[in-house]
Amino acid sequence: MSEFAFFRFKSANMLTDEEERDREEIINLTEQVLELKGIECDAKIAKISEDQLREILEEVRKLRRKRKKTYVDSTIINLNEQNKDIENGEGESAYIR
Repeated sequence: MSEFAFFRFKSANMLTDEEERDREEIINLTEQVLELKGIECDAKIAKISEDQLREILEEVRKLRRKRKKTYVDSTIINLNEQNKDIENGEGESAYIR
């Protein structure tokens, strides 16, 4: 279902180069947005106006930004925790004879 939406995005030249490269991610996020909107089949996607298609793509982009921000934030937190462990000497293993 969302593959068809992806191809509609692509044929209408709505996708950036990065979004086209990250095809699977865009398809997965589109699937989530379509489920939230209650759109369940290709026939409904085919009848959606270009304006509605743009709205769906905007929702996909919001989800994608949110996902990336969450990933970056968690990576920063993990790095900060590792740095604290090293500063406290917890990152080093003790030498046992």
